[in-house]
Amino acid sequence: MTQSRPVAPPGASPEEVYAGQGGPRRWGSVFALVWLFYLLNPLEAGWEQRDTVAGWIGILATLAFAGVYAAVFLRMRNNRPMGSPFRATTTPWAGALVIAVEIVLGVVICLAVGQAGTATAVYIAVTCMICLPTRWAWLVTVVVAVTTYVATLVVDGWEQDRGLLFGTLVAALAIWGISQAISRNIEILAVREENARLALEDERNRFARDLHDILGHSLTVITVKAELAQRLLEVDPERAKAEVADLERLSRDALADVRRAVEGYRELTLPGELARARTALAAAEIEAVLPNSTDDVPTARRELFAWTVREGVTNVIRHSGASTCTVRLTATSAEVADDGAGAVALVPGNGLVGLRERAAAVGGAVVTTPLDPGFSLKVVAP
Repeated sequence: MTQSRPVAPPGASPEEVYAGQGGPRRWGSVFALVWLFYLLNPLEAGWEQRDTVAGWIGILATLAFAGVYAAVFLRMRNNRPMGSPFRATTTPWAGALVIAVEIVLGVVICLAVGQAGTATAVYIAVTCMICLPTRWAWLVTVVVAVTTYVATLVVDGWEQDRGLLFGTLVAALAIWGISQAISRNIEILAVREENARLALEDERNRFARDLHDILGHSLTVITVKAELAQRLLEVDPERAKAEVADLERLSRDALADVRRAVEGYRELTLPGELARARTALAAAEIEAVLPNSTDDVPTARRELFAWTVREGVTNVIRHSGASTCTVRLTATSAEVADDGAGAVALVPGNGLVGLRERAAAVGGAVVTTPLDPGFSLKVVAP
């Protein structure tokens, strides 16, 4: 029977997923500590002198050095937040103390076993990059590397070792580069998450705006027709019955519009909005002066002008108290004008805000003009 792997919780980061499956979080520490292999040189040198006090001091100091380095590395790696670099996760003073301890142990190893102890310089450089801010890390690393190299030149019995100088600086550069790469990746991921959040927020706003426009118009017409049907119940039952039938049709149309909006397939048509405007204005007992054709309007502007007619007529019915509503269409503009309450008709609600956003999206503009009497809502598109 095959044993299933642990499953990470929903919303877990990629690193958490990998960690739950034996990923880099666990194996990265193992691979990093493998490099302690190079401390076998001073350990072996101490073992060869095990019949002396210096030999045992070298062995114990090497083991202590390895323990300090491993503890610092594992603590930095395992205590850092998920997805963050494994450096600068401690205070500079604590990092300086750790590095001072490693330097002291490294000097003791060199004094006890000789040049083999210079291998500790590479580990000190790595610790600097993990524990200190970048500027101080490079300063200490260069001092340690140069001092160790100079020691190979001036100490009797030691051989010049340019490879040690190169290896120390390259090890520090590698850790610094990895840290920088991780930091940049984190920043990129943060930007992507922020962009995704903003896109989702924009989509929610767009959907809320469209839903407002759909239901706002439909519910306004339904309300007007319901009031008309109530007044006609006693004086003209047949017409009241017809208005109630229209109410049912309008409510079904509104429901269908909402469903299409949710599915993302809703499209307005300019002729359809003119037909709805005629019905809605008639129900509100407002004379409608509408164009007989939409042939002059280019296809690219028809949806925007359809929204203009819908928003303009809805505002006329709701707010104007007008007796006449006129819709004018040209190749570059759509206008809804009335002879009602003038500037009172301008209600800065979600509908007008949404209309301005739609017009701006195609380089157009919304123009509102008080008339005497009345009010004009006009959208001009290039």
